[in-house]
Amino acid sequence: MTVSTPDVIDRLADIHPGSFVDRIRKERPETRDNAQKSYLALFEPAHEGDVTRADRLIVATFVAGLHGADAAEAFYSSAIKGDAALIAAVKREIEAGRTTGPYGKYPAGPLSSEDKPGPVFTVSESGRKALGHKLSAAFEHSHLLVYRPREASPEALQALLGAGWTTTAVVTLSQIVAFLAFQIRVVTGLTALSEVGEGTLASATAAE
Repeated sequence: MTVSTPDVIDRLADIHPGSFVDRIRKERPETRDNAQKSYLALFEPAHEGDVTRADRLIVATFVAGLHGADAAEAFYSSAIKGDAALIAAVKREIEAGRTTGPYGKYPAGPLSSEDKPGPVFTVSESGRKALGHKLSAAFEHSHLLVYRPREASPEALQALLGAGWTTTAVVTLSQIVAFLAFQIRVVTGLTALSEVGEGTLASATAAE
């Protein structure tokens, strides 16, 4: 963990030093450090490789928005160094893509009884102009992973390759989607735990 980058989960969950949840997190320092290291590897890499930091932040903003994670969406969006029109386009695609899930079809077999129909997301024409072909494909793939993971397939990966992403970039994009799902769930849980802990402490204080 670097000194220059504060713990992102602490920030998103509004965890303050010495608080109830801070003390709990300190009991598992490796878990805390590994989550931060994962963030740094994905969003502050020593070498950007085939996915620029700007593209990583844009995809993360979109994914956080799909999850309805306002704090995470604002966090990643605020780091995007682009014009207002680009950020506005991302937010429009979030609104268009947000739905409920998971849904989709499993391969024919025992799980087919759990198939659930749902919309297939495509980036709007105006969004495609603002985002470009590669990011538009990344958004459509991210939406699939968030809402229709049961339909992840070689064909879906090929769509990313066809849009110009490299194999390494496809892995990175998938890691970002998976990491955001993890990070958002952790933040949600810690926020709830913080509320319970503060309520318990308040009750104990009142009883004294």
